[in-house]
Parts: sequence; structure tokens; C-alpha cells
Amino acid sequence: MTKDNHSLTTEFILMGFTDNPNLKSFLFVVFSAIYLVTMVGNLGLVALIYMERRLHTPMYIFLGNLALMDSLCSCAVTPKMLENFFSEESRMSLYECMAQFYFLCLAETTDCFLLAAMAYDRYVAICRPLQYHTLMSKKLCIQLTTGTYIGGNLHPMVEVGLLLRLAFCGSHQINHFFCDVLPLYRLSCVDPYINELMLFILARSILIFTIAIVLISYFYILFTIFTMKSKKGRGKALSTCASHFLSVSIFYGSLLFLYARSSTVNEEDKDIPVAIFYTLVVPLLNPFVYTLRNKEVINIMKRILKNDFFSLSLSLSLSISISISISSLSPLPGNVLSYSAPLFSFLMIFYTISNPEK
Repeated sequence: MTKDNHSLTTEFILMGFTDNPNLKSFLFVVFSAIYLVTMVGNLGLVALIYMERRLHTPMYIFLGNLALMDSLCSCAVTPKMLENFFSEESRMSLYECMAQFYFLCLAETTDCFLLAAMAYDRYVAICRPLQYHTLMSKKLCIQLTTGTYIGGNLHPMVEVGLLLRLAFCGSHQINHFFCDVLPLYRLSCVDPYINELMLFILARSILIFTIAIVLISYFYILFTIFTMKSKKGRGKALSTCASHFLSVSIFYGSLLFLYARSSTVNEEDKDIPVAIFYTLVVPLLNPFVYTLRNKEVINIMKRILKNDFFSLSLSLSLSISISISISSLSPLPGNVLSYSAPLFSFLMIFYTISNPEK
């Protein structure tokens, strides 16, 4: 294969979900609603935790960062997907693909580490409550949070860097709704063995390490719960842990199925169904799973909504609408504005909460 042939494909076409116009319209409405609820839920939670001093504890700091990463995950994928429903040719350059995958991988990897940190925090709070402030100090909380972002950035940097060694000279159609590395490996003219090996090693190492922390923490938590004398307290704790564990299981399960198996690259038909769970379903569920049973958060939300419901609702709706518009219509390479949408929305929500009507 000549060098000229290697440089033929510099743009890719995302095939998406379907070619049926009626089904496209239906999916556009469904995914727009999911995006709206996801952004409102996650960014509203971030603003709430930032503004309320009573929520400046390790548990809520981890939760706020998790919500922020879920927002980034949604912004990395959904705006471009919504735009492609009505585009004649859903084209993306190689560098746009790299940018989209980088931010998605950043969000998902950071989520893995944050979920492990949250599980450890809950273990200390439930199993060793008298030593909580010693074992989970403010300094340790900051170190863990910083570490999650460092690890979250290093992984996509390696994966995107390795993409530069590949060349694409064949088909330019990606059978997916976003630019993932697995479809790119299938289109490569260069043997992607090294890329596949590094993806397999890094993804499996991160997942095994974080899942082990989550499982061990929850094992001790459940053991402590079952030794409780109060049936009411035991039932409530089990119910809360079950909902948390369900969300964690969906997230880790989909990532394990897609990225941690050696045969994944050849199983193209399973990419889209599995990817829907960790890019759309989990970011949608997390703010509800982690807050609906939390009386402290719900009471604060009730107070804010009671004082300034109209302004907050208007701010949320406006911020999400503008975020969708700027991320879909941005002329910048890689749809740069789509990745700044969480920050833009957060600032609008933050302003509303911090400036309530008197």
C-alpha cells in the first residue's frame, strides 16, 4: 500500500442508528429529552453542592465531580449525535474523532476512579464512623480527587497518541453513533495490534483495580448492614446500597463487555447497544440514584425551588438549549464548544442559585 493511499481517508461518516426518516425523528425527540434531563440533573447537582456549605464533605465532593464528568460524557457524544439525525452526511474529520474520543475517555476513566473513591468513602463512613475524619481527611479527599483527574487524562492521552500511528485508506464509514476507537481499528490499513494491546491492558487494569475497590468496600458495607439491630435501618441501608450498586454494575459491566475482552474488536454488531448504556443511560440515572434517597440534598433542593423556582427553571432550560445550539453549530475544529457546554450551563445555574430573588 502506498503512502498516497494511506492518506486517502481523512474524514469519516458516522452511520448512526438508522436510515429511516420517521425513526430518526422519534429518536431525535427521545435522545433530546435524555440529554436535557441528564444535563439538568447533573449540572444542577454540581451547582447545588458548590453553593451549599453543608455539602462540602468528601462524599458530596466526589459526587459533584462524578456529576460533572457525566455531563462531559453526555456533551461529548449527544450534541453531535442529534445533529447527525438531520445531516445528509454525518462527516467527522480524524482530528474531530480524536477530540470526541479523548473527552469521552476522560469522562469514563475519571468516573471509574471516582466510583472507587466514593465506595471507599462509604466504607469508612458506615464501617468505621468514629475514625471517619481521620481516615477520610480533607487532604486525602483533595489528593484522591486530583488523582482521579490525572489518571482520567493519562489514559485518553495514550489511546489518542497511538491513533496517530494508524492510517486509513479503505472504507470511511463508521458503524456507530460516535467516534470510538474500536471502529477506527477496524478501518485501519496498518495493523492495529499495538493499539488493541494497549487498550486491552490499560482498560482491563483500570477496571479491575477500581472494581476490586468497589466490591471489597461494598462487601464490608453489607456485612456491617446485616449486623444492624434495627430492621428499619437495615432495610433502608440495603435499599440505598442496592440502587447504588445497580448503577455501578451497569456502568462497569458495559465497559468490561466492550473494552476488556480480547475478542471485542471483531464484534462490531455489539458496539452500539452496549455503548448506549455507558454514554446515555448511566449519566441519566446517576443524579437520581445518588440523590433521591438523600434527605439532606432533597431538603436543600426544596428550599431553593420554593424560593426561586421560576428563575431556576428558566436558567436550566435556557442553559441547556444554548449548549445544544452552540455545540451542534460550532464551526470550530472538533466541535470544541460542545465540550465547554457543561461549564457554560454550570455557570448559568450557579448564577441563579447564588442570586435568589428577595
